[in-house]
Amino acid sequence: MHPKRATILTVAVLFAAFIWISPIFGAESKGAGMELKSSAFTEGADLPRKHTCDAEDISPLLRWSNVPAGTRAFALIADDPDAPAGTWVHWVIYDLPVEMKQLAEGTAKTETLEHGAKQGTNDFRRVGYRGPCPPSGSPHRYFFKLYALDAPTNLKPGATKRELLNAIQGHILGEAQLMGRYQR
Repeated sequence: MHPKRATILTVAVLFAAFIWISPIFGAESKGAGMELKSSAFTEGADLPRKHTCDAEDISPLLRWSNVPAGTRAFALIADDPDAPAGTWVHWVIYDLPVEMKQLAEGTAKTETLEHGAKQGTNDFRRVGYRGPCPPSGSPHRYFFKLYALDAPTNLKPGATKRELLNAIQGHILGEAQLMGRYQR
């Protein structure tokens, strides 16, 4: 083999090995340590009935930690990728102040919350949290995705998931998610 080709091949192999091994040694992406948890359910577990349309339909308590440096606001989207018509949005909330470390159970279903956070329009065409309400059959997965942002979005209340995702593009410092299941 020609020495130049051998050098290129060696560099390519070393680069591929670094990419594969680096997460093991802590070379992870920005904000990779951020965590999102709930006292209502754990990752992959069933969502309690009270958080669904079959009962009280109240939001679960969500708590986050290990926020990346430079975070100035948070946004959260909850959706169901298993809905028959495609991903169904259950909750859009944004401009949560950096001081916040949790959303209380039963967060008000108002456009603006007392701490200044704003809620968007879900796929039920309502503002605020609307819980799982799947057709009978196999369980659906519900993803609660929290974004740490370098600035508030300054969107008006009622924004859609798409509008929020467009507004936060280029401003995400870290992400965390928590997935629960529900079946009828």
